[in-house]
This record gives sequence, structure tokens and C-alpha cells, in this order.
Amino acid sequence: MIETYRGVVYPNQTDHMGHMNVQWYTSKFDEGTWHLFSMLGITTGYIRKNDKGMAALEQTTKYKAEVMPGDLLVVKSSVLEVKDKTIRFLHVMLNAETGNEVATTELVAVHLDTKARRACSLPEEIKQRCSEFIGSTE
Repeated sequence: MIETYRGVVYPNQTDHMGHMNVQWYTSKFDEGTWHLFSMLGITTGYIRKNDKGMAALEQTTKYKAEVMPGDLLVVKSSVLEVKDKTIRFLHVMLNAETGNEVATTELVAVHLDTKARRACSLPEEIKQRCSEFIGSTE
């Protein structure tokens, strides 16, 4: 797995129960997604130059431990599967101080033609790069 996000939990990211609200887990995982995509060749430049993009089709998040203000977080990511038009990947969020797993999310994202607003095949070089990133989830 590769590191795709590193950050801190701020007090304004908590809810009325005092722990990080679910919207912030999604936000931090999303930031990790864009770093992962960039490593795969789906960079901002690629998106703008080719009128292509990515969109989430499915997401399953599991919350495993509370995250509190001041906690340092790390997200590590792995590609699980690449198909003609989709990439399935996993993010694992860890407490950076303890190493404990606090949440996971598995996503399926589709490659899009942003002009036609339709799914389209991933370029072969991106599929190849995805294959190189398929790895252990441990």
C-alpha cells in the first residue's frame, strides 16, 4: 500500500458527540483518491488535456475507531482491480501515532468522457500502471 494522504483532525471537523464527523472521513479519503489517481497517470493535466475524468460508482466505508481532534491521520491505498472502464481500490485510514486502523473505504470509479458524459475505456498505459499498483491490502 502507498501513502496517499497525511493530515490532522481539527476541532471544526467534529460533530456534537466530539469525534470526527463522517463527512470528514469521506473528504480525507477523497484527497487520497486524487493522489492515487495521479500516481496512476490520471493527473489534473491528463484530465484537462483529454476531456476525461473519474466518477465514483460505489463506495463502502467501515468505521472502526473514533477519531478525535488533534489526531494525526494517514491514508494508505491500494488498487484492487482494473477493468476496461473501472478501477476498484481500497483506502485504509490509520492513526499515525498508534498505527491503529480507524476506517477503511473501498471504491469503484469509472473513467469518463467529460464532454459526452459517458463511461469510456481507460488508456492502456493507465491500465498498465494500475496493474503495477495492485498489491497487498495488509
